[in-house]
Amino acid sequence: MTTLIYSGVLPAGAKHFVLESAPVAKIEFPLAYTLIVPASQTMMTRWLELPGTSSRTFTLPSDVGVAATPASTSAVPNARPTGEDVSPFALAVARRIETTGQYLRLGFLHILPRGADHILFVLGLFFLGLHWRPLLSQTTAFTIAHTTTLGLSAYGIVSLPSRIVEPLIAVSIAFVALENIWRPRLSAARLAIVFGFGLLHGLGFASSLQEVPLPRDQFFTALLAFNFGVDFGQLAIIALAFLTVGWFRNQSWYRSRIVIPCCVLIAAVGVFWAVQRVFT
Repeated sequence: MTTLIYSGVLPAGAKHFVLESAPVAKIEFPLAYTLIVPASQTMMTRWLELPGTSSRTFTLPSDVGVAATPASTSAVPNARPTGEDVSPFALAVARRIETTGQYLRLGFLHILPRGADHILFVLGLFFLGLHWRPLLSQTTAFTIAHTTTLGLSAYGIVSLPSRIVEPLIAVSIAFVALENIWRPRLSAARLAIVFGFGLLHGLGFASSLQEVPLPRDQFFTALLAFNFGVDFGQLAIIALAFLTVGWFRNQSWYRSRIVIPCCVLIAAVGVFWAVQRVFT
């Protein structure tokens, strides 16, 4: 963890400003920024998810005219003062909308393109059967499960160390892929298994939120938006899978030439990841 400290003075009268990241910044995102206002002994945290993005608006206390802000360079975010008058209600609505958009995007990016293990798991659900009902039933069970543990973990009610969660997520990928080969039909047991694995994946999603500070004033909004972003990512995977091989689902050779080879490959990757995560 690297901490960079910048200091400066805002122009007189500035009450609102945001942080903007330079597109050429060669640093890992997302970045968390904590603004310290010595005059009022307050601290506010915002974050930037990608190069070229901006944080939610910082609003200084009404009795503070100057504050510490990042210095302006080409490789670090810049502070941009916004001195316009904004009503508290309009500012609150704008913040909520901005938070929703940011965490929707973050949740989606956690699946596509960053969530390789979650992508393979959803593909495992996709390759179970030829019809929409098995896919819809499984994705519903998976969504309910990961939403549950994501929420409980975010509130500090449930937690498991990543050294346990990550290998088990890899095992879940291999299991559903192999079951597609051995028992290619939807059953109550399959739904129960998918639900159980969904609980594990929810803990995996929650671990990513630990890297980004959830805004305490909009905790539920951010958490809900992140979860919906994850769901949209899952739907995108299913849509891409259908566009790629879904046209052949009614062909007699679909299972032997597409489903089984893909599931063997998915299972092999899952087993490799499980072993790798246990011993590293």
